[in-house]
Amino acid sequence: MAKDQSFKQQIIISGVGGQGVLFITGLLSQAAIDKGLAVFTSETHGMAQRGGSVVSHLKVGGFPSPLIRPGRADGLLALKTENIDQYRMYLKPGAWIVGNGTEETRPAGGLSVFKVDADLIARNIRSPKSTNLILLGFALACMPLLAAEQNKMFCTYEEIQAVLAQTESIGTARRENSLKALEAGFSHETA
Repeated sequence: MAKDQSFKQQIIISGVGGQGVLFITGLLSQAAIDKGLAVFTSETHGMAQRGGSVVSHLKVGGFPSPLIRPGRADGLLALKTENIDQYRMYLKPGAWIVGNGTEETRPAGGLSVFKVDADLIARNIRSPKSTNLILLGFALACMPLLAAEQNKMFCTYEEIQAVLAQTESIGTARRENSLKALEAGFSHETA
């Protein structure tokens, strides 16, 4: 179903190599396509195979280029706490941050900051490589907590769940574990 074609959203997704930054970028991209929205993605890899930085730029809506300029992103998904300070410059005033970790993050510039220990949840569900999906599920659960004027994520938990359920390239067992991880993040307390 096509959404209002004037809709635009920009999200930075960051982590390190092996955390699944590109996988969740792909899920979000497919969700946008399923809604009839234009989508641009671009990513940079800094020695990703050795735990180096990976960042994806996700633009949903009618944009002329794939890279997000500083001060323009609506949100940041940070799979490592230290990525919050590294990529905060991309956020516009009033944007949201959803980060993996327990360290306190100062919400400067009217930013809404939500934190979850996705690594701990991943260990508890015996799926240590699912931190990315736990964080994404948690992010989707946090969206209703944002103020009405904030640009909430363009898709819902159910839409990402449907995209993930249809992802054939990961195999049945991994798909079931991935759906379980997404649910674990979504059902985690967001207070």
